[in-house]
Amino acid sequence: MSKNAGNILIVDDNEDLLLAARLFLKQHFSLVHTEQDPEKIPTLLINENYDIVLLDMNFTMDATSGVEGFMWLDKILQIDPSAVVILITAFGDVEMAVKAIKAGATDFVLKPWQNEKLLATISSALSLRYSRLEVDRLRSREKQLSRDIDKRYHDMIGVSPAIQKVFATIEKVASTDADILILGENGTGKELVARALHRQSPRSSEAFISVDMGAIAETLFESELFGHMKGAFTDAKENRPGRFELADGGTLFLDEIGNLSLAMQAKLLSALETRKVTRVGSNKPQDINIRLICATNMLIYDMVSQNEFRQDLLYRINTVEVNLPPLRERQEDVPLLVDHFLGIFSKKYQKNITGVTAPALKKLERYHWPGNIRELIHTLERAVILSESNMLQPADFLFPESEKEVEGVVFDNYNLENVEKAVIRKALKKYEGNVSHAAKELGLTRTSLYRRMEKYGL
Repeated sequence: MSKNAGNILIVDDNEDLLLAARLFLKQHFSLVHTEQDPEKIPTLLINENYDIVLLDMNFTMDATSGVEGFMWLDKILQIDPSAVVILITAFGDVEMAVKAIKAGATDFVLKPWQNEKLLATISSALSLRYSRLEVDRLRSREKQLSRDIDKRYHDMIGVSPAIQKVFATIEKVASTDADILILGENGTGKELVARALHRQSPRSSEAFISVDMGAIAETLFESELFGHMKGAFTDAKENRPGRFELADGGTLFLDEIGNLSLAMQAKLLSALETRKVTRVGSNKPQDINIRLICATNMLIYDMVSQNEFRQDLLYRINTVEVNLPPLRERQEDVPLLVDHFLGIFSKKYQKNITGVTAPALKKLERYHWPGNIRELIHTLERAVILSESNMLQPADFLFPESEKEVEGVVFDNYNLENVEKAVIRKALKKYEGNVSHAAKELGLTRTSLYRRMEKYGL
């Protein structure tokens, strides 16, 4: 007889009943545990994923009231709100059955039971358990997707040989499950590439979960990626799946992976090698099935040689590399990008702007774009907002080349924020967008420099 998937826990003080139930149910389900002492319920639930809990309603307090059964029902649901509990008693009646259902029980059976009726009750409850777990997973995934969904630009645009080479690589590898490492400067569109790979993969109907590794504090790393159980730490008010679980069956995109400390790299490598994660506060590893895509703007191979990034982790994440060219190496794409984003912002701000003049376009094509496409987007948005004409003019675009330069630093006045922005822009240009090297030159940490770049739209 084939067994159904399903882990069953039976808690009752009657040893003969436990033995009979176990002998019968183990013929039908993959795991059947029995326990006489209800005080062990919390430990059992922490150490194993039970789909169904069969719980006696009366232990030592009294024989008929069911008080203990309701008490333990409440504790079980506190530990696992998705638990499916079937209460059992020899003294059941309609009133107690109704009370049990209202208290959170799934069903109510009388002992001695008929085996076939017990099997049917458990099978029905098992279907409910799987439905609850799927609802929880979808609800958590929906929350995360709602945070990620507000991505304004979903398409990659370009005809230059440099970007066409990227498109060709995407076409070759998207249909595989190969782990991908995307390399490129800030603002080149690394997440767009990751999303394109996902959309063209067999996993496209599943979730795409994006994680900014540079924004995760080391103390929250395991909780964010692997999840946590209720009560695992001070603010853990409910069970929460991590990003790996949310991405199960789909694609997990780890952006700015070069920002991870060596300690976090070791934990990530372990999860990737075993394809299992364990929530904080739990001892139960869970299998994960993901397609991994990582990205960084850092010189990752230099970091390996300097012992700042684990070589074994690099090998794990870069079955295939995609190198994104900076915008200055694909100048022929500027007119297409300008036209695309101009249309978006004209509609957004309800402006009747039909295009840019030839001199203005020439100015945009000549500019070196240290902030790449992200800088181009911000530049066009600002121009659309401020322009009073239906055609954008050269004067609508202010770049360092058109401003004064004093002692090698570009700025248009002595406002300290303008000076700081100009100095940061110059450092990024010097190191071709490499944040680590620019931060070192400026005497800042990478995190501090990222904050300033965000502040100034660089």
